[in-house]
Amino acid sequence: MNCTYLLKVQDDIIMVTQNESFISPVYRPKVLRAAANLTARGEFALAKKAVKVATSVSTFLWVSDTATVSEIAGWLREARGVQAITGKQQVVQIEIYNLPDRDCSAKASSGELVVAEGGEEKYKTFIQKIRQELQKFPDIRVVLQLETDSIGNLVSNLAVPKCANAADAQKRSLAYAIAQLQLPNVALYLDGAHAGWLGWDSNIGPTAVLMGELLAAARVINPTAVIRGVATDVSNYNGLGNQPQQGYDELVYIRNLAPLLAAQGIDAHFIVDQGRSGNQASSRFGGDWCNNKYAGFGTRPTTATPDPLVDAIVWAKPGGEADGTSDASAERYDEACGSDASLIPAPEAGTWFQAYFEQLLKNANPPL
Repeated sequence: MNCTYLLKVQDDIIMVTQNESFISPVYRPKVLRAAANLTARGEFALAKKAVKVATSVSTFLWVSDTATVSEIAGWLREARGVQAITGKQQVVQIEIYNLPDRDCSAKASSGELVVAEGGEEKYKTFIQKIRQELQKFPDIRVVLQLETDSIGNLVSNLAVPKCANAADAQKRSLAYAIAQLQLPNVALYLDGAHAGWLGWDSNIGPTAVLMGELLAAARVINPTAVIRGVATDVSNYNGLGNQPQQGYDELVYIRNLAPLLAAQGIDAHFIVDQGRSGNQASSRFGGDWCNNKYAGFGTRPTTATPDPLVDAIVWAKPGGEADGTSDASAERYDEACGSDASLIPAPEAGTWFQAYFEQLLKNANPPL
């Protein structure tokens, strides 16, 4: 998939042209197994679409725990091999998702690090190890998206005791990550949640202020710290310039947020997840985030975007991996995953959900 990213290196912006966004070696085999499943059932047309997703669509690689850090070198080594064979500069897209007490306002994706159990120091070690792995491959361009849902929870969910108790440690952890992940081959994007969460008047101003504070704190640690911008709609379903429902269009949100960030000294650009945004015909509400049963694969990753503020449309959430289990007896059960808007039954977050993947193929827009 052809893709161009602007990588900000200190005060300079380097346009990397004719790049190839790396096909995930984690997602690809899952989708090929899904295609084999469809073939065995005689669903040949869907199987063909699944193979297309597996072989031509770049998705983000998720580092969601400390164990996965050891896999980064393998990903980048494979990208280097593809780069050598094709002559095309590879762009590897990685989501870092292991903040202490992450997903503090929900239950489905709670992680391994706990603030009360030394999670902040463990997170520093986690970030240091990621940095070390990235430094081994200076010839591979990397896009890092930092901690989905973190900004949303820090802005709007401090009434939740778990979020309030974790807030200071999470802010310090985010600032530390920004400071440490300043590498010449890395473009760093903070989490911007999505329009339906932070796009409202009551939230959008505090969002910009918080991002300014985090960058300022990072510069205390590393005076040269910069971010390329903000990632929005990660793991969500909103439109991009094609959704009239108030609060559910990322382009409106981005155009409103950008000048507020500029006032904080941040010249932000954006990447927008459209991996599951193919169906903009169904009305949604704020709680309809878990395995939404109306979703379909959306616009394929591209740098042909509707506004210069948007660097790229991406597929950050690998479509087919569950958002959370619908089993009410499970430890990580969240009520949103048992709602009328959710596809049921669903497995644990991050595990493969074949029925959901097939739904995304069927509802894809543009069609696959």
